[in-house]
Amino acid sequence: MDEALKENIYGALEQVIDPELGIDIVNLGLVYDVNLTEEGKAIVTMTLTTMGCPLGGIISDQVKIALSDIPEVKDTEVEIVWNPPWTKDRMSRYAKIALGIPD
Repeated sequence: MDEALKENIYGALEQVIDPELGIDIVNLGLVYDVNLTEEGKAIVTMTLTTMGCPLGGIISDQVKIALSDIPEVKDTEVEIVWNPPWTKDRMSRYAKIALGIPD
């Protein structure tokens, strides 16, 4: 996947807001990786802020909707992983400031 397409995908993922925290999943550091198969299937490897998060299904659906506008993406699969575990250290400076967390 070329850099421009990867930026486009991550830009679309920034439109997916974690409903509890009000910050997008990219700046929260929830997205670990994105791959695109030759067939155009985007595989988004991500985590949630807490195990058993009741909003996991909603966030997965929002990821699929966000990427559906990108012509190269024909299908999206969201893989929720728990390793490595998410910590506040994965958050961008923007997310930390927005949530009042010291950098």
